Amino acid sequence: MIAASQWLNTTAGRIATCPYSWMQAVHWVGGSGLYTPSRTHGPKWGPTTVLIAQEISALTECRPSVAYLARKLKLSERTVQYHLDMLREAGLLVYRTKGTRITGGIRQASVYERVVPTVFDEALGIRTVQRDETAPAYTRVPVGIAEEGRELIGKLAKKAARKVRRRRSRTRTSGRSRCTPMQGGTSASSTAGTSTSPSETKLASGSTSHPTQKKTSRGPQKLNTVGRRYQLGQELVTNVPWLQKASTPRVSWITRHCADAGWTWQEVQAAAEEHSPIDPADARRPSGLLAHRIKGAHLLYADPASRRLMVTAWEDSRAQEHFRHAGYDQPAQPIASRAADQAMRSIRTVLSQPAPDDCTFHAAGDLDITTLSREEVLEHRAYAADPEYVRAMLTSLGNRDTRRLLTNKLVDQALVRTRHDDFTFTPAF
Repeated sequence: MIAASQWLNTTAGRIATCPYSWMQAVHWVGGSGLYTPSRTHGPKWGPTTVLIAQEISALTECRPSVAYLARKLKLSERTVQYHLDMLREAGLLVYRTKGTRITGGIRQASVYERVVPTVFDEALGIRTVQRDETAPAYTRVPVGIAEEGRELIGKLAKKAARKVRRRRSRTRTSGRSRCTPMQGGTSASSTAGTSTSPSETKLASGSTSHPTQKKTSRGPQKLNTVGRRYQLGQELVTNVPWLQKASTPRVSWITRHCADAGWTWQEVQAAAEEHSPIDPADARRPSGLLAHRIKGAHLLYADPASRRLMVTAWEDSRAQEHFRHAGYDQPAQPIASRAADQAMRSIRTVLSQPAPDDCTFHAAGDLDITTLSREEVLEHRAYAADPEYVRAMLTSLGNRDTRRLLTNKLVDQALVRTRHDDFTFTPAF
């Protein structure tokens, strides 16, 4: 039966008056050989089809959920769907309303009607009448049967009354015979030529010896490709600080190419932090940051020698070393060169000289901030990391010019770190 005829208002059959008569039609369709499934794959008509039909016939409202039938009959949902399709194609089930499969919403099961096809009535000579002329054709009821169909309907009645059950598996779970207390089993097999269990007295005294069991020589199980990927992902999440909040399956998928190439978690971290270290506070999406940092790294460092050089360069980096020793709790500070340190010491010496008694301090006149170049201003602001330098500048230039030169933020940070009772300047906040 085509899909367009699998609805109640388009079917040519009649609604079954009772589950018993519907099961007679199910057994007739299965034994007549007239029905051939349209699918070339999947299960065929058989005991499982009759088992599902038997469960459907017991429902008061013909609304069988696929999940319910699979759970009740211990079948897979795909198997239940296959056999429901066959019952519809055979004209035994038709839709009254079709269920919904809306993602994220409530899924409703389809409502069916148990239908007896017209070929069944014609083959057995069943006469039907339409009691209400205005009612649809599927409401007609049987009123009699031909003499030649009585024997067949009797055989179908016996089949419909018989309950179908699932066949048990004949595979034995153990090669031993069933054990009963005191050897009182009813096994029909002969015990001649078979070994018997020793008595309890011999077992208690220890006089019975058993052969030593063979020790297995199989070593530890090796990881496959997927296991190696998950192992690398777990090591990264455990050992890399800025990946501790990431998902292990996601990190394993991102580093799958590195895991397949034999990378270690130190090599992955070195490739991710090769150009700049990563602060855990800045890693809002650690997995996305990792994917961006190591994109194409497995192609760039394809051999172990190049990866060793990369890890060595990463470990020898002074900025990275300072960042690791700081405990990943603050960003690394810029490292001044030896010449810059010497220049800062000389500036500090000049600024720390006392002013003459008969005149005011003229260091501000010697350092005119309006004549400084951009590079000189940035150099002074780099020196502002030292609170003593900011304090000396405040003494010599004054609060206004010092803040113009070093910015309010740097001056306030220095004052907070060096608060003294005898110091006249206070932070702006």
